[in-house]
Amino acid sequence: MFSSFFVSELKKWVRDPMMAFMIFYPMLFGLLGRYALPTIAENSGFMIDAYADFILAVLALITPFAYGAIVAFSILDDRDDHILTAISVTPLSLNKFLSFRMVMATTLTFFATWFILWFANVGDLSLGIMASLAFLNCLATPMVGFFINAFATNKIEGFAVMKGFGMIIILPVVSLIFTDAKEFIFALAPGFWPAKAISTLVRGEELLNLNYNLYYLIGLAYILVLLVFSYRVFLKRTKV
Repeated sequence: MFSSFFVSELKKWVRDPMMAFMIFYPMLFGLLGRYALPTIAENSGFMIDAYADFILAVLALITPFAYGAIVAFSILDDRDDHILTAISVTPLSLNKFLSFRMVMATTLTFFATWFILWFANVGDLSLGIMASLAFLNCLATPMVGFFINAFATNKIEGFAVMKGFGMIIILPVVSLIFTDAKEFIFALAPGFWPAKAISTLVRGEELLNLNYNLYYLIGLAYILVLLVFSYRVFLKRTKV
């Protein structure tokens, strides 16, 4: 059942040009990190190592945002066709139906994040650390999908909401400028915690307020709370 659902959903994504582009959008950043940045550095004197945490944070945070938007648009399509209402009165519960979608998008985000961090070849991260960062990062995917659906009723509104959500990527990257207590001004942005965890790996734990494990674990707890909250807001505002 899940395999047929996976194939059906993937075909649906590929049929829509915008969604098909967004599937490969994060990969584009991986290519930029691998090939464009070294060329820029060679010709301009730009120091990649000095800004490695900024680069890695952007590469990591763009991926759940892109896949969350894809699954959000897929659900918006279903809402237009009243599929969610039909599903709610069938033996297949709405929770299971949405879970299939979110697990699929989250799994793709995990592997895409891991691949991009590895392929970009920026910084000196081990494969295990990349996998742990990919796990923390991919959990933001369902949150993005639910929040876009909570504040949009069609794809046009969804695109506007998605652009607004771009701030959840910008704020954590800006927070990397600060290494004192002012960094916590940005702590409500979900990407703040994985971005800071990355920064400890690049700059060293002694330069930041917390160590890698604390940034990681607080980020994990925070994203799980946001997941539950976003799902409840989604159910309340869509009334399905």
